[in-house]
Amino acid sequence: MRSAIGLLAILGVVVVVGVLAWTAGQAFAAEGVAEPWQLGLQDAVTPVMHDITQFHNWMLGLITFITLFVLALLLIVMVKFNAKANPTPSKTTHNTTIEVVWTVAPILILLVIAIPSFRLLYLQRDIPQADMTIKAIGNQWYWSYEYPDHDDLTFDALMVEEEDLKPGQPRLLATDNDVVVPVNKTVRVIVTASDVIHNWAIPSFGIKMDGIPGRLNETWFRAEKTGVYYGQCSELCGIRHAFMPITVRVVSEEDFAAWLVDAKKQFAGAPEPTKVAATSGE
Repeated sequence: MRSAIGLLAILGVVVVVGVLAWTAGQAFAAEGVAEPWQLGLQDAVTPVMHDITQFHNWMLGLITFITLFVLALLLIVMVKFNAKANPTPSKTTHNTTIEVVWTVAPILILLVIAIPSFRLLYLQRDIPQADMTIKAIGNQWYWSYEYPDHDDLTFDALMVEEEDLKPGQPRLLATDNDVVVPVNKTVRVIVTASDVIHNWAIPSFGIKMDGIPGRLNETWFRAEKTGVYYGQCSELCGIRHAFMPITVRVVSEEDFAAWLVDAKKQFAGAPEPTKVAATSGE
């Protein structure tokens, strides 16, 4: 009786801790930027991130159930089949039913996980018809951006140093020039690099795409809420890898049109890419 009460107490503690961790994660989850002591994912603002969050939460429940089930089995074995409680152990070596169950059950669990996983992967890689395109180019150690649909607007985005931060700008995440996109528009992002491998990642968008020199990778997002969303280069790219942030500002269509007018004036003097003429022998 005492052993059973102890087992129930342990299981109760595990369940309470799990519930508290989940609720704390929900409470601390932030939109656009991580918060101190945050346990959950950042708030989703794109269709892809909504599905990632849903899949994550579903998987967390499944993993918790499996963990508690295995823990219960271990506790039962320790309490019921120890040397004191069971001095004459069974000499059973095979049990067909049990062997079939512990072989088939993991296969079924993996199939249950695979179906939504493949659906999510397809959603990420099946890029819909885009309303606009942005090209992100990774450099050591800053990002360059091009808007090919808007007169090839081009600019660089460097991290704002700590002494230059304005009120509300997060340390190590703010940039001097933001990527600006309209809300509820499908944006195709072409990612590449000029030197080493970089990675363009924004947690609230559910985006994480490698930028590889000489190759073009693409991803997409459709931000459903206005606001400022932050990310970082997520591929080790050298000594200043940690100082290569990404800032995306999602605005209304009217504000985006106004920003375009100002940006074209501001970056009109940006240097054009260097073009090398071919030699006569080529």
